[in-house]
Amino acid sequence: MLNFELYNPTNLVFGKGQIEKLATLVPQGAKILITYGGGSIFKNGIHAQVIENLKDFEIVEFGGIEANPHFETLMKAVAVVKEQNIDFILAVGGGSVIDGTKFISAAAKFDGDPIDILQKRLLIKDLSNVIPFGTILTLPATGSEMNSGSVVTIESTKEKLAFGGSALFPKFSICDPTVIESLPKRQLQNGIVDAYTHVLEQYLTYVHDGFLQDRIAEGILQTLIEIGPKVVENPKDYALASNFMWSCTMALNGLIQKGVPQDWATHMIGHELTALYGIDHARTLAVVGPNLYRVMFETKKGKLAQYGQRIFNLTGTEDEIAKQAIDKTVEFFHTMGMETKLSDYTKEYDSTANFIVNRFEERGWLGLGEKQNITLEKVKSIVEMSY
Repeated sequence: MLNFELYNPTNLVFGKGQIEKLATLVPQGAKILITYGGGSIFKNGIHAQVIENLKDFEIVEFGGIEANPHFETLMKAVAVVKEQNIDFILAVGGGSVIDGTKFISAAAKFDGDPIDILQKRLLIKDLSNVIPFGTILTLPATGSEMNSGSVVTIESTKEKLAFGGSALFPKFSICDPTVIESLPKRQLQNGIVDAYTHVLEQYLTYVHDGFLQDRIAEGILQTLIEIGPKVVENPKDYALASNFMWSCTMALNGLIQKGVPQDWATHMIGHELTALYGIDHARTLAVVGPNLYRVMFETKKGKLAQYGQRIFNLTGTEDEIAKQAIDKTVEFFHTMGMETKLSDYTKEYDSTANFIVNRFEERGWLGLGEKQNITLEKVKSIVEMSY
């Protein structure tokens, strides 16, 4: 097993009715900025609950954070933080609102041009240089409620860039599974596939001796396969909803990545497809992931075979099981309502591979994946296979 440090200071408050604890979790006397997205929190009653539970606090609100949060929008919120002397931010939303809030937290006290946080992938480690924040999760998917990572889109340059750092863990996150009852099917489908791919990025690498991490990862995958189609049809079932929400958190709260190799190339390519075409993040992963496994088959087949045996009970030679495992993954994505070809989402795909390769070359991303052996040539093959 590889050496590791595990640090996760987020206080996760999970279950029905936990929003009632909000006033005890927020620092007393804080002036709070509430951040949210398109306004679904008004329809499902969460906004009213937040306001009721924070009635003794001074509150400022900032809405309109996009599904892939835009740097340009978030900088308007940074201006509000500075003008209003905000002490604490409360993100009420899904991964995009929480990711956006992490950027606001980091940018508000940043000494320099905040775009550098994204373009230079700066690590934000100093707690004295961020505005503390908490979250109320309304859409399970990204695990952002219990990690320190974030992804933000620079709309002007069509870039979707990741950043993070140990100062960007939420102070607390309230996770009430009943919030998913009002979510559209598409968002539930996206959440399952996003979480599933988060696990694969930390699992489908090569055979190693992180046995426990593998078993935890496999447990999350099996749970998502079991509950995924059911929770989309019956989000009011609390057993399904709670396991869905907890699986999404566990997929990316840092635990299963410790002591093991990680890939993340599927995400890096997928982010480009979202930035270029506005395709839902999870749907880009369903397009890219299986083709990445096909192109990188020789270096991943040992782990693909383990995955096929343990998750899908496949039998045969190592090569046969590994190939069938990719097919089974595509089958699961289809079950979850995903299309798995770029041409299903856009007809303007001809130059996509060259565009992405040029982008990666400009950034110096010349070797991706757990072995840095996903070269630009292989990136081109993966994207072209995804057409």
